[in-house]
Amino acid sequence: MSNTANFPDWHGTTILAVRKGGATVIAGDGQVSMGQTVVKGNAKKIRRLAGGRVVAGFAGATADAFTLLERLEAKLEQYPDQLARACVDLAKDWRTDRYLRRLEAMLIVADKDSMFTVTGVGDVLEPDGGVAAIGSGGNYALAAAKALMDSDLTAEAVARKAMGIAAEICVYTNGELTVESL
Repeated sequence: MSNTANFPDWHGTTILAVRKGGATVIAGDGQVSMGQTVVKGNAKKIRRLAGGRVVAGFAGATADAFTLLERLEAKLEQYPDQLARACVDLAKDWRTDRYLRRLEAMLIVADKDSMFTVTGVGDVLEPDGGVAAIGSGGNYALAAAKALMDSDLTAEAVARKAMGIAAEICVYTNGELTVESL
């Protein structure tokens, strides 16, 4: 049983990562919804870590995501410039630690060389095709970005256009974007 069983039906996050032409971009919308009500329209769900060398976006419970980002930051200090190792170590802790395994969030993490989706069930997935997405509108943004990858658009332009498409389709996604590039 989910530990959110006694809490309102919170929705709202679309995070998209695009790697194209030597650039990596992570974009996130700003909407947080409770049931059918928009609670906040300009939330920041993208963070820079490791002195700006790593960008992470999160979907899920905000406090849980912040806890995971703090843990990831510590792993990046322990394993500088080894994003894959830091993510695997975080996923291992997340899955096995009694406290962490109750956290409900997902992360997309990228540096200049790598991109990973990290989940609480122990997954550290490197996406095919340079595109990854999570959250309520993630599948819409993912499909749009994949369709745009063959275009002449830059990584940032692909991310912005795909997020715009997701915002048109998903009621839990808006056009208030935070975009970070590497």
